[in-house]
Amino acid sequence: MAGNLERALSIIELLAKNGGRMQLAAIADTLDIPRSGTHRLLAMLIDEGYVRQDEDHGEYMLALKLVSLALIYLSTGGVLDVSQPVLDRLAAASGELARLGVVEGDHITFVGKAQGAKSGLRYDPDMGSQPPLHCTASGQAWLSSLSDEEALELVSRQGGLGKPGQGGPKAPKTIQQFLQDLHDARKRGYGIASETYEAGMTSMAAPIHHPVTGVVVGVVSLAGPTSRLPEARLTELAPALLEAASDMGAATLSSPYFKRGLPQPQTATTPAPQAEKAEAPRKPRKRAS
Repeated sequence: MAGNLERALSIIELLAKNGGRMQLAAIADTLDIPRSGTHRLLAMLIDEGYVRQDEDHGEYMLALKLVSLALIYLSTGGVLDVSQPVLDRLAAASGELARLGVVEGDHITFVGKAQGAKSGLRYDPDMGSQPPLHCTASGQAWLSSLSDEEALELVSRQGGLGKPGQGGPKAPKTIQQFLQDLHDARKRGYGIASETYEAGMTSMAAPIHHPVTGVVVGVVSLAGPTSRLPEARLTELAPALLEAASDMGAATLSSPYFKRGLPQPQTATTPAPQAEKAEAPRKPRKRAS
């Protein structure tokens, strides 16, 4: 049962990341699942309303049920109420794409955005994406709050530096370069990635600290064409970015998305043994007369 559940979830993730239609054979071969088993799982997902099949070409794709559930969760989780006004303000002030990323486990997931560019080039990646940590401003913003060792461990979980097909022409290729970028982010208070994630694209991101624990629970970022975001422009935008991160941090208490920053409830444990009572002083014996 657990195996089928894991495989079904893998199919959903593959269809979501693929962003289009996939034939049964492509799904089975990509996930290394027998085609007969893949067919049974797809039939089950169709019955439950999570996947649909194109009647003309036989390709499989995600149904709107999954999208609907995601939107319901976002609306009831409070994250949109918390973030959208701040993102809208930042996007309007910068004229670029403003995004909110939430730290969850060992990755960041973008859950909110506002587009400030009204004309010309517009950078607008898919929502729900998880940015690589070693070559993005969002990754720098989060990792800069950790020790070098912790940062390298998280990057290693994503495949390490120089993973094929990941990163732009200026992505860090060595540990020394990566740690230097991290040091610079700590010094500034925000991360900068200029063509390290994608050619022709520059971004900056600031960490969102939980107001009680100080733990980084998310990031707020700005991104746009490098031609519009030279170093001088990034410096101009830094105060607005940091203000947005501060405002977002103050509002995190109202959303369950940011529970990572809250102290975890203590589990019931066996009470520690009480200290032994001090032995009462012995009364001196009366000597026989």
